[in-house]
Amino acid sequence: MVAQEDIQTLLLEVPDPELPISIVDLGLIQAIRIESSETQCHVHVSLLPTFVGCPALDMIARDVHDKIAQLPEVADCQVEWLFDPPWSVDRISEAGRAQLEKHGVSVPGCQGGDGAVPLMTSAIPCPYCGSPQTRLDSPYGPTRCRSIYFCEACRNQFEHMKKVD
Repeated sequence: MVAQEDIQTLLLEVPDPELPISIVDLGLIQAIRIESSETQCHVHVSLLPTFVGCPALDMIARDVHDKIAQLPEVADCQVEWLFDPPWSVDRISEAGRAQLEKHGVSVPGCQGGDGAVPLMTSAIPCPYCGSPQTRLDSPYGPTRCRSIYFCEACRNQFEHMKKVD
């Protein structure tokens, strides 16, 4: 029969459609429930959206369903979105943080706090050169969960995941 680890491994292959990271490393998986009989199993996956209005939710749910449905032992798969607890950047794995940084997306640390960031000088290091000489260019990035920053040292623009509390 199918184990949770099997499902988790499969879901590592499901990318977020807007970021270079799997939904597992992004921390979207809240729970996986498997109900098994002698010949088949039913899988229920609960996901947390990064933002309630994220336009990729239907696509992610479909990708999760299609990936799990490939397993011959799975009779059906249900995917649901939960809004409590809310998703937070603290859920992003270390491997996911490294993958995002490699693609020029920085992530706030796991230190908690109010998420406030100064506008002119920031403690957000540049993912390209590591310099703290960065500034907020736009609080609105390509998606609701990202902002645009500029590094004065290497003159590169980069995205930063917003802290959602």
